[in-house]
Amino acid sequence: MLPWAHAVSIAITAAVLAGCAVSPQPLTNEQLLDMANQNTVRVAADQEGFAGAVSLYEAMARALKYNLDYKVEIMQTSLRSAELRFSHFNMLPSAVVNSGYVSRNNYLSSGEKTLATGAERGPTTTTFERNLLTYDFTLSWNVLDFGLSYVRARQAGDKALMAEEAKRKVIQRVIEDVRTAYWRAVSAERMLQKLSALEERTKTVLANTRRLYNEKETSPITALTYERELVEIRRTAEDLARELSVAKTQLGALMNTPPGVNFELADSLINATAPILEIDEKEMIGTALQNRSELRDITYQKRINANEAHVALLELLPGVQLYAGVNHDSNKYLQNNQWVTWGAKASWNLLRAFQYPAKRRVIDAQDDLLDTKALALTMAVMTQVHVSRVRYAHASRELATARELHDVQQRLLTQMRNEAKAERISEQTLVREEMNALVAEAKRDIAFATLQNAFANIFASVGIDPYSTGLVLDDGVQELALRLKALWIERGDFGGSYRIALAQQ
Repeated sequence: MLPWAHAVSIAITAAVLAGCAVSPQPLTNEQLLDMANQNTVRVAADQEGFAGAVSLYEAMARALKYNLDYKVEIMQTSLRSAELRFSHFNMLPSAVVNSGYVSRNNYLSSGEKTLATGAERGPTTTTFERNLLTYDFTLSWNVLDFGLSYVRARQAGDKALMAEEAKRKVIQRVIEDVRTAYWRAVSAERMLQKLSALEERTKTVLANTRRLYNEKETSPITALTYERELVEIRRTAEDLARELSVAKTQLGALMNTPPGVNFELADSLINATAPILEIDEKEMIGTALQNRSELRDITYQKRINANEAHVALLELLPGVQLYAGVNHDSNKYLQNNQWVTWGAKASWNLLRAFQYPAKRRVIDAQDDLLDTKALALTMAVMTQVHVSRVRYAHASRELATARELHDVQQRLLTQMRNEAKAERISEQTLVREEMNALVAEAKRDIAFATLQNAFANIFASVGIDPYSTGLVLDDGVQELALRLKALWIERGDFGGSYRIALAQQ
């Protein structure tokens, strides 16, 4: 090639390569705004509206149907199942169809030449047409690849089961959070209403107390003591209200209800009797060690690692490929335009034998790690079961104390109101006791919410799902709520005569 032609070809090649270069394209503001608007609409699309006040079991049903964290795990499970189904195709033989068309502007011809003299003799001949059409259909099956694909399919099956366990763990946490948020939201609504009603009276009483102090119409110590007590009680009430005020928003998020969407909560069963934990710790631990998703997950990981050892062994074997095919060539100069081929090929990567010891050490180390993790998780699960029992017992006692305090405060408030009607006590004293009664009621409600959370945690600690296996999430919210209510009442929800029973699953 001439020097100038070489330079021109280089320049053209460089220009073509420069034109094919890819530069990053950031999202525009319009695209970001459009994406945000679409996601805002889709986040709560196709959800049933609120037909009335939301009960605890309707809240649980909505969380099962619409909670996005749970939906992510459902999609993850579906993905792993699809990967498992796809892995089955890798075990099938390959079936390849090839076709081709070749054309040239002249014939591919050949002649004869005497090597001794160099003289050409005879006319030139050809055995190829200028235009050729070929195709073939070949079936091939690699025995080694089949074995490896079979092991990989088993590993994909274990990964699908791991995704199912991850889904169970997420919904157990979500339902536990729903129970806590629901009762705190109920308490918040009741407390905020009463606090708002008392707020104006409290301001008036504080203003009168300060006026009496400034005008020296009463003892300064008495006036300041009244003022201090009222301010302290109001601060306690406001602290409790702040703690509870976000509960309804949290509940809405768990039900996948966008912020700003208002919904009512059903009347509470705040005086319901706490279920009695009538099962020994040893039985709970035995159930937990069978049912907890974390332990099942570790077992699946160990199975995957064991299959990885099988893969390492299979890779040491030579690969044998069997094949058979049908061929066709349109060249008319061929005596046989169609023919069948078959055969076998063998290949062996000798370096695999040198790699195997190192790979086996990695697999053994991974197995030791998983085994130690299983022991650590076993201890953690046993501890969590024990803690859940202790926590439930403490929550039961705290609720009993909170109810007793609330009962005493209500009886005291009744007496104070009678005394106020008879004008034997001041308005300041009455408002103070009404604030104390409001705080006692809020603490009772918080204690009840804590007990409900501890109740759900009992089942989560032993790995019992918060819904029955026959539950169909495509059913309506109300139907799901009724089934969940039946299940949880059977477990001891809101019934003094019920006992917590743990069924293995």
